[in-house]
Amino acid sequence: MRAIQMTEFGGPEVLVVSELPDPRPGAGVVLIRVTRAGINFADTHTRRNNYVQKATLPLVPGGEVAGVREDSGERVVALVGAGGYAEYAVAPESRVFPIPDGVDDGTALALIIQGTTAWHLYRTSARLQVRESVVVHGAAGGVGSLALQLGHAFGAGRVIATASSEEKRALALELGADTAVDPAAEGLTERLLEANEGRPVDIVFEMSGGAVFDASYKALAPFGRIVAYGIATNEANQVSTGSLLRHSRAVVGFYLFHCLERPGMFADALADLFARVARGELRAIVGDTYGLAEAPQAHIDLRARRTTGKLLLDPTA
Repeated sequence: MRAIQMTEFGGPEVLVVSELPDPRPGAGVVLIRVTRAGINFADTHTRRNNYVQKATLPLVPGGEVAGVREDSGERVVALVGAGGYAEYAVAPESRVFPIPDGVDDGTALALIIQGTTAWHLYRTSARLQVRESVVVHGAAGGVGSLALQLGHAFGAGRVIATASSEEKRALALELGADTAVDPAAEGLTERLLEANEGRPVDIVFEMSGGAVFDASYKALAPFGRIVAYGIATNEANQVSTGSLLRHSRAVVGFYLFHCLERPGMFADALADLFARVARGELRAIVGDTYGLAEAPQAHIDLRARRTTGKLLLDPTA
């Protein structure tokens, strides 16, 4: 089969198209003919081996696929852990989910990681209370575009988006944000307060780290929560216990794959998201599709913030 294989860590150039043997599934493992693989920001960290989970070489990257089960012909979306950038992939039976009729591959892939992340940011980490204000950073991205749509549906009051261009801010408003502002760290605290009609904010979903995290933390109201679910800048932050105490604030971390360790926690979220799509309440923003040999360019575009919505890889192209 054709696949992207990494034999070293580094820049986009380490993503090399290779001919590899088809994977052979063991007991409790499903073989999937991949029609689309999801491309995630986390993949760019794995490429350099600075993600939460360390990788080993050689490696076929890609943690999620949509395709067809070879044993039953059923359309499915699956969490494969690694091996997704390929024509065939394997996944444990427990991490393979049927794609409902009327849902395309791109939507299914947008929901399985980004969608469930957005769902748990509200329900599990922030524990949103009715009428609380919410800041969604990266509002035109995979998680952000879904989090915006879930905000008012889950009971949020004012939903504030940040996005890096006028076009992306317009999309954020279309998806349900009450207002959208520039995410540049300088002056961000003040812009968030202004966007919330002069009041500190209750909840911030943050995945950049560094100066954006610090500025967002300063905008929090008493009992406010900032949920860190990524560190795109690779810039670590420190928050003192004294600051937490003085302001009654909370910093909460979220890593989706801990949900897989708790029965039903992941599947219930995905089922709710599929149901919302079926009712027309939720729309996944699906971005560009790249051919297998274009995987390096996909990583470049993603890190340069030139993309919108969920990026896909077509292993047949």
